[in-house]
Amino acid sequence: MADRVALYLQDAHDIREAMEYVQYAESRGFEAVWQAESRLVRDAIVPMSAFAATTRRIKIGSGVINNWTRNPAVIAATFLTLDDLAPDRIFLGIGAWWDPLAAKVGIQRRKPLLAMREVVTVVRKLLARQRVTFHGEFVHLDDVELDVVHGRKEPRNVPIYIGATGPKMMALSGEIADGVLLNYLVSPKYNEGAMAQLELGAKKAGRSIDEIDRPQLVVCSVDNDREKALDGARKLVTQYLGQQPHIMKASGVSQELLDEIHQVLTWPATEEQIEEAMKLVPDDVVQMITASGTPEEVRAKVREYVAAGATCPVLYPLGPDVRLMIDTFANGYSD
Repeated sequence: MADRVALYLQDAHDIREAMEYVQYAESRGFEAVWQAESRLVRDAIVPMSAFAATTRRIKIGSGVINNWTRNPAVIAATFLTLDDLAPDRIFLGIGAWWDPLAAKVGIQRRKPLLAMREVVTVVRKLLARQRVTFHGEFVHLDDVELDVVHGRKEPRNVPIYIGATGPKMMALSGEIADGVLLNYLVSPKYNEGAMAQLELGAKKAGRSIDEIDRPQLVVCSVDNDREKALDGARKLVTQYLGQQPHIMKASGVSQELLDEIHQVLTWPATEEQIEEAMKLVPDDVVQMITASGTPEEVRAKVREYVAAGATCPVLYPLGPDVRLMIDTFANGYSD
């Protein structure tokens, strides 16, 4: 395959069905699959294990777990176990979670940069099979190591990717992570600022931005019927316009449209509110922040994200025909 490309799965499919999609993506040359852990719907680790057990080559990442609800020693043990199942094929994608969900389950997300730095630092040391004593503000370990009695005792190759969106977390990713998992439902223009922040962080660590992998989630709604493809993405775009207006504004969405959406949507939004708000979202906004349309259009849009700094598009399929989307990118996305 001429270009790197990966698959992104959330909770839209039965896990056994998702396993079949991952196997098909592997057969069509996809590099990786990233499994979401969003809302309180689907844990990432169980499907990752299923994918790892039923494939041979494709890499498997969490896209993303959060750094608040699992102890870092447990995170390290979990990903060591996944690496036992699929050696050198596992990525740890980790993010800072989001409110109001975190607050609703009792998590106060204070000092998110420091919390992320401490967790990533300790998890990396543990996966390197080091004995760790660490007393930070959020992480406390006293003479801890991964207690491997049976099996592989060597350091594990599990790259750590931070799911960053804001500029400060982006800079931290450039400083301490192996890679950054760039967010979806942003425009290619958004990537300009993201690359600048990554470079700042990389320089702080004495390295180049080229040493940081930069896969990017891209919503992909593909259909030979263009209007059907656009309508397939409009609902998700509408919800995101309501939930993440700051990101939408940074991507070039007008304040006027955001204000109109907010007059209709509450959180959590009802189906009726979403249906009403969808009428306000024009095709050009859908196509600005997603890869939606015919196969030719979605490949062209993905090229824009790559030109803006993404190293590997991670395609989030919308619509019933996931195999069509996989086939659309089976030979890459170059002209």
